[in-house]
Amino acid sequence: MYQKVSTNMNFVDREKEVEKFWKDNDIFRKSMESRKQGETYTFYDGPPTANGKPHIGHVLTRVIKDMIPRYRTMKGYMVPRKAGWDTHGLPVELEVEKLLGLNGKEQIEEYGMEPFIKKCKESVWKYKGMWEDFSGTVGFWADMDDPYVTYHDDFIESEWWALKEIWNKKLLYKGFKIVPYCPRCGTPLSSQEVAQGYKTVKERSAVVRFKVIGEDAYFLAWTTTPWTLPSNVALCVNPDETYCRVKAADGYTYYMAEALLDKVLGKLAENEGDKAYEVLETYKGTDLERKEYVPLFDFAAGIIEKQHKKAHYITCDNYVTMTDGTGIVHIAPAFGEDDANVGRKYDLPFVQLVNGKGEMTEETLYAGVFVKKADPMILKDLESKGLLFDAPKFEHDYPHCWRCDTPLIYYARESWFIKMTAVKDDLVRNNNTVNWIPESIGKGRFGDWLENIQDWGISRNRYWGTPLNVWECECGHQECIGSRQELADRSGNPDAAKVELHRPYIDEMTFKCPDCGKEMHRVPEVIDCWFDSGAMPFAQHHYPFENKELFEQQFPAQFISEAVDQTRGWFYSLMAESTLLFNKSPYENVIVLGHVQDENGQKMSKSKGNAVDPFEALETYGADAIRWYFYINSAPWLPNRFHGKAVQEGQRKFMGTLWNTYAFFVLYANIDQFDATKYTNYTSYSSEYEKLPVMDKWLLSKLNTVVGEVDSNLENYRIPEAARALQEFVDEMSNWYVRRSRERFWAKGMEQDKINAYMTLYTALVTISKAAAPMIPFMTEDIYRNLVCSIDSSAPESVHLCDFPTVDDKLIDKQLEADMEALLKTVVMGRACRNTANIKNRQPISTMFIKAPFTLGAFYQEIIEDELNVKKVVFTDDVREFTTYTFKPQLKTVGPKYGKQLGGIKEKLSAIDGNAAMDELKTNGVITFDVNGTEVKLAEEDLLIDISQKEGYVTEADNTVTVVLDTNLTDELIEEGFVYEVISKIQTMRKDSDFEVMDHINVYISGNDRIADVVKKNADAIGEKVLANAIRYENGGNAKEWNVNGEKVMIGVERV
Repeated sequence: MYQKVSTNMNFVDREKEVEKFWKDNDIFRKSMESRKQGETYTFYDGPPTANGKPHIGHVLTRVIKDMIPRYRTMKGYMVPRKAGWDTHGLPVELEVEKLLGLNGKEQIEEYGMEPFIKKCKESVWKYKGMWEDFSGTVGFWADMDDPYVTYHDDFIESEWWALKEIWNKKLLYKGFKIVPYCPRCGTPLSSQEVAQGYKTVKERSAVVRFKVIGEDAYFLAWTTTPWTLPSNVALCVNPDETYCRVKAADGYTYYMAEALLDKVLGKLAENEGDKAYEVLETYKGTDLERKEYVPLFDFAAGIIEKQHKKAHYITCDNYVTMTDGTGIVHIAPAFGEDDANVGRKYDLPFVQLVNGKGEMTEETLYAGVFVKKADPMILKDLESKGLLFDAPKFEHDYPHCWRCDTPLIYYARESWFIKMTAVKDDLVRNNNTVNWIPESIGKGRFGDWLENIQDWGISRNRYWGTPLNVWECECGHQECIGSRQELADRSGNPDAAKVELHRPYIDEMTFKCPDCGKEMHRVPEVIDCWFDSGAMPFAQHHYPFENKELFEQQFPAQFISEAVDQTRGWFYSLMAESTLLFNKSPYENVIVLGHVQDENGQKMSKSKGNAVDPFEALETYGADAIRWYFYINSAPWLPNRFHGKAVQEGQRKFMGTLWNTYAFFVLYANIDQFDATKYTNYTSYSSEYEKLPVMDKWLLSKLNTVVGEVDSNLENYRIPEAARALQEFVDEMSNWYVRRSRERFWAKGMEQDKINAYMTLYTALVTISKAAAPMIPFMTEDIYRNLVCSIDSSAPESVHLCDFPTVDDKLIDKQLEADMEALLKTVVMGRACRNTANIKNRQPISTMFIKAPFTLGAFYQEIIEDELNVKKVVFTDDVREFTTYTFKPQLKTVGPKYGKQLGGIKEKLSAIDGNAAMDELKTNGVITFDVNGTEVKLAEEDLLIDISQKEGYVTEADNTVTVVLDTNLTDELIEEGFVYEVISKIQTMRKDSDFEVMDHINVYISGNDRIADVVKKNADAIGEKVLANAIRYENGGNAKEWNVNGEKVMIGVERV
């Protein structure tokens, strides 16, 4: 029959056995094969980098990305799940630099580009095995035997095709622009990369005196980047703002914005009441235009002279604001987009006294010093010249390299760009077709990003990446090559079609310029590795060179999911490339995931010591428990606090409850040799179904309702809602159905009622194992294989080869469910009454009164009586015989209305007939009474209302239901309470002695005559409950002293 089930809650070893079963029996491949004829449901897996280890956040992404495809597969869809590896770019190069002890591009080139590229290729697989083990342990199913790899030539060739398409649309161009630039890596970065690397830093800014030519006065200008001051060529004011010439308390005459005078100069006043400055004259910004000043340094004099351009005067532009600084900003066109715009407008000279390593150049006094380290040196020199007004510290978010952590600089250089601004409207329109979960990300964070889109800086001055497929001649002619065959044709060398598409090999491929006949060489840049991952929808299939139908069948994706930071990463690169190439969104539904934090809501990091090792967590709690925690804990887009105790609590509440219910079934089914295959019609709508008792019909109704809820929620990507529906059902199945039906399983023989109970519970367990299989794939496999495969050789060998359960509407009885819900609510309130009265449930009570908008028939009343150990249930329209209401004034509303009468109102309310007042309030909406000749009218919002019970009664109420327990205990009730307590103690001793369920025992009672008398009077009832062949009133057996309702007694048990 069924394999015996251990109730040990350590699921890790069981999961390892299930994982082995999947591998040994090729279950993933079989699940794919079984759906070959199904409609395609496409899922794209965002490629991880295999040269970095998985972290706990990857567990979250893996379990979401696994669950939806499992669900869709069970729904009959063919769900391609091709794994992928992101293998190019700075992350890999930096890892290899560390490995080889290199630092920067010069040392890489000394080492040799070819051996460096070979090391990169090896490095990308450093943790491949770890990733594969990790994916298997967490239950992430994907085709890892045939993954797409972004460094493969076929993948790169598809990218070349894409870039040529973009080139042909005149959207790929070379430009001299201010770009975010990493001086450590020696390459520009894209705006989406920049967005991932901001840090909050404290730095010194500079308020600097620029001497006005021909006047004993200074322009006060502000900058947050003192290292750019040696490259200064102009100052800029807002043409529409008001500026003042002022005599300041420090003895200087300054020009600056009127709006900022107090903020900047106010501190110059030595004493309170002293004037910090005196306004001498006011101007519009335009009045100052072209006014000249003395340069701070003469480092750039030669450079400016050679360009024959005028410098060091006031310019005007509306970008200057009045929120910070002085209203005058310094202009260095080599280091800022706004500065560059002003430079072009005024034809200012171009001065760039910083090299590609981020170091000050030899023209300055700070040659070879990194720009950020040059800041204090420059400030010191300005101070020594009397030109530094102030150098206040300020805190701001500053971009750092997303991979090496170096502060970025905005730096003018020649780079290649994709003109995303030309397709902005298409991007926005395509984004509006996407079902973003949550919607706020699509409309907000991502939508705002697209509305403010910038051209994509696509080129990288690096080595390990997809080579930019543009060839250039010194005469200026450029060509974009779209395939290996085109390269062979263009060069006249058939072997060119076989060359590896990486540096340095591709750099050796040349061909003649059609314009001048000279050799054309490939430009030295590689492309942004984010272009690689964004190309995966088509490049994974080597489209358009092959697999055209396959690509079209699998594009766009129905579902993708990654963490929220991918709005600037993969989500964007996918959308950008799909819009450029196909003018449609590449995905239809996106679940955005919040970051995983520590239990205190802090970001995890190794340096803080709060990072969770995913392998340790999986070994400690098991994959299903962590999966379940992530599904039910919160909406997936919110930050997830990973907390071991919370994982265990979730495991206990859902998995533990389900497992114990399953273990209960197996225990008794094995005792009775119950074979579910013999009873096939009991849980579908049939004549046999009609004979089922109410509890069975209720469980089958709830089962079908919950299957429909889970199906609908997963269909619409509502993951926590699906998980909660499952958890609620399992709780009710275990703590209500099984508890109410236990005695049916214990009955002797195999009567029809027992068969009904077995089949109902069996159906629920098997159905829930299927409905929960996408979420907790390991445990459900265990349950399914033991309950189904052990007795039915024709059944699918895995729960993951089954169809998702379907709803049988004929079995759903909404009135029955509503009645049982009302019953459960009543029972919960009754238990609360017992807790208030401090009366155990084993102590019988005479009567329970219920006032409710519903009534329940005799069947339900009997259940209430049994559950709450109460002799009689009475439904009534009036519980005032047992309760009353007390009233106090709500001071915040009554005080303003009646002020002086408040004391009198309190007295009146304390003496009022509570029940009569409540009737008046319900009938008239107010209570009316007189206080010292003043008529007082109090509505419900003016009153604090409490319900209180009369002595001997306990009440519990909500907006619709009131229950009252009569807590007056007669001698007969007290004696019956003793009987229940004795039975409970004996049952505990049976369990502690490891007796089997059906073992018969002898019982020994000694040391308390009162208890002995009670037991003698009720010996038959006690003996039947505890399977006692004999009860003896002497010492014996395995004995223990107990406190039974205040009476001490020795109770002994022994197996017969």
